[in-house]
Amino acid sequence: MPTIKINDNRLNQFGGAAQYGNVTTLRYPVATNAAGAVIGSNSAAAVAAGDVIDLGPLPSGFLLEDAQLLVKVGMTATITGSLGFKYEDGVNDTKVPEDAALFGTGLNLATAGRIRTATSRLVTLPKPARLILTTAVAANAKASDIVAIVHGERMGAA
Repeated sequence: MPTIKINDNRLNQFGGAAQYGNVTTLRYPVATNAAGAVIGSNSAAAVAAGDVIDLGPLPSGFLLEDAQLLVKVGMTATITGSLGFKYEDGVNDTKVPEDAALFGTGLNLATAGRIRTATSRLVTLPKPARLILTTAVAANAKASDIVAIVHGERMGAA
């Protein structure tokens, strides 16, 4: 049987010093105080059901491959969330539309543990985006400590 070789499967990879030079892990900690408000944010109000927490930037050309939520101290009982992204400029992209639940929905934010999110598709961001966590079910009324971890490859600008 012949061997079929892909001519260059490292297109748009930058770095070059090592074959793993473009793999990136981004961490996004989010903690709330005893009243349920996000520490270090622009709001002193407790997180309510349906609130969108902007966790931070995702660079242009970033191939979103995987994400996890590490719930060290959970939020108020029954709170769940969705993890996804929106574009910084507020303008959706027709080829890669915003997806507030790319990595999952109904994620248990109330119970300590590691949540391996699930997505059935790979997305390369055509422009800068923001990682967002959208809460559901109930308002938060307690201190919590959660870290979102996103793994991917920096493929360079499209």
